[in-house]
Amino acid sequence: MPTERRRADGTVDPRPAWEAGWNRVLTLAPWVLLAVPLAINQALVPQGWGERAATAGLAGAAACWVYLWHTRRSPRERERVGPMLVYMAGMLALAGALMARDHTFLLFTITGFFHAFHLRPTWLGVAGVFATSLVLNAANIGVPGATAEDASGYIAVVLIQTAAISIGIVFGNKGAEQDRKREEALARLEEALEENAGLHAQLLAQAREAGVLDERQRMAREIHDTLAQGLAGIITQVQAAQRVWQEPQRSRPHLDRALSLARDSLAEARRSVEALRPQDLAEAHLPDALESLARRWGEENGVEVAVEVTGEPAALSPAIEVTLFRMAQEALTNVAKHAAASRAGVTLSYLDDVVLLDVRDDGRGMDGARRDGFGIRSMTQRIRGVGGSVAIESAPGEGTAVSASVPAITAQAAAGPVPGSGGGGGGAPEQAGPQAADHAAPADPTAFSGGVR
Repeated sequence: MPTERRRADGTVDPRPAWEAGWNRVLTLAPWVLLAVPLAINQALVPQGWGERAATAGLAGAAACWVYLWHTRRSPRERERVGPMLVYMAGMLALAGALMARDHTFLLFTITGFFHAFHLRPTWLGVAGVFATSLVLNAANIGVPGATAEDASGYIAVVLIQTAAISIGIVFGNKGAEQDRKREEALARLEEALEENAGLHAQLLAQAREAGVLDERQRMAREIHDTLAQGLAGIITQVQAAQRVWQEPQRSRPHLDRALSLARDSLAEARRSVEALRPQDLAEAHLPDALESLARRWGEENGVEVAVEVTGEPAALSPAIEVTLFRMAQEALTNVAKHAAASRAGVTLSYLDDVVLLDVRDDGRGMDGARRDGFGIRSMTQRIRGVGGSVAIESAPGEGTAVSASVPAITAQAAAGPVPGSGGGGGGAPEQAGPQAADHAAPADPTAFSGGVR
């Protein structure tokens, strides 16, 4: 796309770039075509000082006329018909007077052929060429005599010369008009792209704000459903133990259950705090972070897990990477809690404009009634918060497959800072339903070698 040019008022100039160069040629041409014959006349033509001075004075008048009516005017002012007609008439009159003193000044008269390009509409440009040809040939070959032969020869030369030069004016004007329309269309396209970029940035900002709000709501629900309930259970068990404190055999089970609840609540608190800032992504990009997560998860749960990355990895927007990492974390957490799986697989696929994340297992699966749990809703909201989508495929006894598709927004293209919460990502919240997962691939336990499904 060509570099845009702007006028003094800041608006985009839709004229093609070559037209600026052509205008410089039209500005310079009369000065060169006047200076050369003047130098020849003053240096080489035998004449008295009076005639020399008269010719120089007439050339000076022509120079002043060109400067005042052409050189000092802007290209847009030169498109005004009235002033240009006055200019052409005066310039041709001075050129004729100069040629009457020395035919060498026919070079200056050629300026009329160049400046006829300024005249609009096209027929005025052709008229300018015709008038220039009349003046040029009248001084060069003389005014035709009374005979038909002299007149026909003169007219033929003028017409042929006018036709030959006018062809250039006609096609030049049409080409310039087409170029201007094309440049105007490109300028409108650039403005539309700039407007769309601004709207896209606003949408991203709104999505990040919505993600932060969703994350706060998720944390509130998680604290209520885990920590608050755990503390309530601890209080209940301690109170029960106090009532039978004098009987150790009866109080001991209550204390053991309270201790177990305290440990579980502490684990939930640590998990919730960790969900706010993934350490794995702070030290590596998404593929390495998923490798680390899967390795650690497999060791903790005794489940074989395979990780595969396809396509050309790219540094994504931090919000996108955190969201995908949290989805994998949550899905694997639910595999451990609900699937009773022996194998699991994670596939990260980089395509041209989207990134896909698949998490699948060979566990017990789930029926349709169990897909509306809190974990699945949270996972779906998290992915949608960055403009993605989630799909799930599962059946009882056939495992589960979760797939997320998000736009491949690179870190360079991401607008604005990334929220510390990961832009709508959370930790691996415990799922109210069974197995978490939203996947578009069949849960084939033999397919853990990888591949996007």
